[in-house]
Amino acid sequence: MHRAVAGKLTGPITKWLVLAAWLLIVAVASGFAMKLTDVQNNEASSWLPDTAESTKALAKLAPFQDQNDIPTIVVYHRASGLTAADFSAIADQANRLGDINGVVPGTNGRPTVAFPTDVASGQQAGLVSSDGTVATTALTFNFGADGWNKLPDVADKMRAIATIDGVDVHLAGPGGQAADAAEVFGGIDGTLLFSALAVVIVILLFTYRSPVLWILPIFSAVVSLQTAEAIIYFLAKYADLTVNGQSQAILSVLVIGAGTDYALLLVARYREELRRHENRHEAMAFALHRAAPAIIASASTVAIGMLVLLFAQMNSTAGLGPVAAIGIVVTLVVMLTLLPALLVIFGRWIFWPARPSYGSAEPTSTGFWAKVGNRIAPKPRRVWTFTAGVLAVACLGLLALNTGNIPSDEQYTKTVDSTTGQQMLIDHGLVDNSTPLQVVANDSETDAVVAAIKTVPGLGTVNTAIPAVGGVKYIEIEQGLDPATAKAADQVRALRAAVHKVPGADALVGGSAAIYLDTSKASQRDNLVIIPLILLVVLMILLVLLRAVLSPVILVLTVVLSFGAALGIATLISRYIYGFDMADSSFPLFVFVFLVALGIDYNIFLMTRVREETATKGTRTGSLVALASTGGVITSAGLVLAGTFAVLGTLPLVFLAELATAVALGVLIDTLIVRSVLVTAINLDLGGVIWWPSKLDRSEAVEPTPKEPAREIV
Repeated sequence: MHRAVAGKLTGPITKWLVLAAWLLIVAVASGFAMKLTDVQNNEASSWLPDTAESTKALAKLAPFQDQNDIPTIVVYHRASGLTAADFSAIADQANRLGDINGVVPGTNGRPTVAFPTDVASGQQAGLVSSDGTVATTALTFNFGADGWNKLPDVADKMRAIATIDGVDVHLAGPGGQAADAAEVFGGIDGTLLFSALAVVIVILLFTYRSPVLWILPIFSAVVSLQTAEAIIYFLAKYADLTVNGQSQAILSVLVIGAGTDYALLLVARYREELRRHENRHEAMAFALHRAAPAIIASASTVAIGMLVLLFAQMNSTAGLGPVAAIGIVVTLVVMLTLLPALLVIFGRWIFWPARPSYGSAEPTSTGFWAKVGNRIAPKPRRVWTFTAGVLAVACLGLLALNTGNIPSDEQYTKTVDSTTGQQMLIDHGLVDNSTPLQVVANDSETDAVVAAIKTVPGLGTVNTAIPAVGGVKYIEIEQGLDPATAKAADQVRALRAAVHKVPGADALVGGSAAIYLDTSKASQRDNLVIIPLILLVVLMILLVLLRAVLSPVILVLTVVLSFGAALGIATLISRYIYGFDMADSSFPLFVFVFLVALGIDYNIFLMTRVREETATKGTRTGSLVALASTGGVITSAGLVLAGTFAVLGTLPLVFLAELATAVALGVLIDTLIVRSVLVTAINLDLGGVIWWPSKLDRSEAVEPTPKEPAREIV
């Protein structure tokens, strides 16, 4: 940022204008930010690419089913066996459940509810277990496109109705799963946000050693989050941006973590300049002038890296790209305008009790990281080769990484109602008809398609009773398996291979198991495409920022090494400590995106300062000065980011627990080892060569000319 522009942003009058503008913006934005959960789309089928076979099948299934239908199963269980009174109560409750607004009606206009009425009759097949201990009531809800958001309230009504003394009742099927997912992500608006803020506040209290200074970065981060969520709300409502509970959770921790990182860098540089300038407005102008390029470069790297996700086939992954990019850009603007204005408005006393007085000594020159640099300096090659070797060994943990679709009963870190109900159906031999395999084909080839279906072993009843529409035949097949399991995926592959061979049938296979399979395939493709693209983007930004070739290449290699080590260790922790046998197919990509896009921040914080100091002191001395000056900031920033992502792991979802562990661990490795030790040791070993082909460190250093301080302006 140009010195004159920086000065005008935080002038004696403009600082108040900036504050007033942001207060007005956040006052308007907060109302819309609260509505973001209303436009979430957590339906798995909406995450898939248009090219997936299950997506194409959904389009052809439209005349036969409404994609907004949500099949739901009420599971009743009495260990000693259900009684006649129980069945009477179940029948009565089925009628009351059918009266709930949103239940799909049948051809007679009455709600369609399947429930056991007479155990002695033959009408109980599939509704009551053979041992008589489990019974089910099945119904389907449809609330339009907003159904997945309305279902949690409906689930509460269902639980209030379906109560029998001594009988355990669970909600299973897609409806039960949606209700549980809503409960899991319900913490996004409150618990998750406040927990993340609490972690950041504690870290800032230790970092700043001030009981009041932390308020300004936290306030600025909250303004950033509210403004970003309002913008995203409008894009989701009117521009078809895919937002789900997962992306909103990540947005919260990303904005708070990255925003606090930028605040730490700016405040640290401002505190340095306050010791050099008597006038606080001038000090802030110099601080912005020096720190803004690194902050802008860091935010640009993260934002562009996130936008690379638009090339993903998975709509959920592609949707996360603009959501995260918007959050980062808004945070950047807030931290370069509102936060500086607040700092100069409150003056030096905000640093109390350790106020940085004019002319006082800079403590970082003799601090912990200065001492670390002095220990590295005598034998830098030995330090960086040993460090790189240890990280390479940690990468071996990747051999234990197993990715794919996580089975439904293993997707949560705690027992949830829908998985309990689902497991009860499996244990008692009841088929879950809410998630059948679905085949659509040309009606003229129905017999050949059915014959092909019956060649696939392990499938259940084939239903061909549904009349064809427009020359398209819909065939429904009982699967009887958890659709998220590998065995279910194998059946889908076999079924597709069989029906695709029928000439002229144009057969497509859909259903929940097919959606899970296509999700896994799309995620694996995204891993292979997006990861190299992000690396290329990061490399290009570093080339422009550092105006060199060798140092950006080295930095990218250290980032890859850090990612591999973090993912390797996190895999071992997840498998042998948490007991998670599998990670989601998208897990490596998400970890890579956050570790590389965010980890590169610390490279930029360090190397922009190294470049700045190299101009007057040379690369080796400049590297030591940069480490001493930024080591504390980078460490604090890493702790903040690790802490906020660790909070993400408190949501009881295996994917988020694994992601939080890997990112938090990776950030700590990045800040404490890679940036501060490995990169510094390489800089000290290679010296001015790192700027090749630039001639930055090939001429004599020129000492800066000191300037007279300006008089303080209130």
